[in-house]
Amino acid sequence: MTKVTAKAVHTTVESPLGELLLVGEESATAPGGTALASLSLPGQKGGAVVQDAWVRDDEAFAVIAGQLRSYFDGTRRHFDVEYVSGVGTDFQERVWQALDSLPYGTTTTYGKLAEQLGLSRVAVRALGTAIGRNPLLVVRPCHRVIGADGSLTGYAGGLEAKQRLLDLESA
Repeated sequence: MTKVTAKAVHTTVESPLGELLLVGEESATAPGGTALASLSLPGQKGGAVVQDAWVRDDEAFAVIAGQLRSYFDGTRRHFDVEYVSGVGTDFQERVWQALDSLPYGTTTTYGKLAEQLGLSRVAVRALGTAIGRNPLLVVRPCHRVIGADGSLTGYAGGLEAKQRLLDLESA
């Protein structure tokens, strides 16, 4: 589960994948004033769960929700979202930054991503684990990473959601 402070705010956003749970924190530098800590899909393995201390604030996520709607209607190809820092380990953060560089409408393999990061073949499993811990599904495009044989593998939101996102981006 994503590490989020007690000052967290949250909301839900309807999407073609179901109701998304967004969790964030106030930020003076983020577009719309909220840095995103977590975006979870319904039934997501390891997804965020609303905590008692969190405050629901739909308006805090207006900019992010608008970007998500534009993405799902096919008019947005890149997110302009600030992420809460310090959520992952140094290794996870490095892998997640590599995910952020994957262009819309493309895919890569775990092996190619490991090579891009200068990791050995032995480290591919660790890379996969880091990708699986991505707290920002959809906006940090881990769905663009596929198996070496082109198969869909390992998506915390489920393979059906991964396929829907890839289909959306290929339209």
